[in-house]
Amino acid sequence: MSIEVERKFVCNANSLKTLEEIGVCVRQHQFQDRYFDTPQFDLTLRDVWLRQRKGCWELKCPTTTVKGGEELQDEPSKAATLCTRYKEITNVADIHLKLKEVLKDISENKSPISECCQTSTDHHGLGNAEMNCVPEEGWASAMNLVCFAEFTTMRRTFTLEEDGVNVDLDDADFGYSVGEIEVLIPEGGDMQAALDKIHRTAKKLGVAGDQAVDGKMSVYLQRNFPAHYARLLSQHIL
Repeated sequence: MSIEVERKFVCNANSLKTLEEIGVCVRQHQFQDRYFDTPQFDLTLRDVWLRQRKGCWELKCPTTTVKGGEELQDEPSKAATLCTRYKEITNVADIHLKLKEVLKDISENKSPISECCQTSTDHHGLGNAEMNCVPEEGWASAMNLVCFAEFTTMRRTFTLEEDGVNVDLDDADFGYSVGEIEVLIPEGGDMQAALDKIHRTAKKLGVAGDQAVDGKMSVYLQRNFPAHYARLLSQHIL
């Protein structure tokens, strides 16, 4: 299991020029993401993000690092608060076990997946027009998980001289572009070293300011599920 440490940034002409000078574009590809949750958003309200990318399941869940702008004693720098840290699980059996753990407090008499297409829903749930009700694999259906977001991204990936640093430039098909500076470390690895690498890379690219930049999913939710987006903001998840 790995930890994904990442800082998002707005890529302008200057930062792109610098990136092309200090990095090498090693890949350009297109992929589709499909995100899953229960109709009441039980997963994302726990900051747990389940998706299929190129048909493969991935689960991102928070580390013990405090989010929402709070600083940890061993991470006092402002730059550290601009980075996200998520455990990334790709083994389907491990994903299944983690989801069962997260959803263990959900009532056993919750509506089955076939009922998610009913037009009635609570204020924070998903209605008929918003939810893709095509059943997925057996374990996902049994957990009442259905697709609520689907979009395609064109990505350019750069590697840098600094070991372990990748920069992705993403253009989503719903009209949003964002850059991501990423370092992957093993669980229990040196988090501060990863944060330092990201900070140095941001400085080289001329990424300044102390405001966090929205990721693709944040913008997607803001545009398509504003009530849920507001709730995630209020709970300091986004």
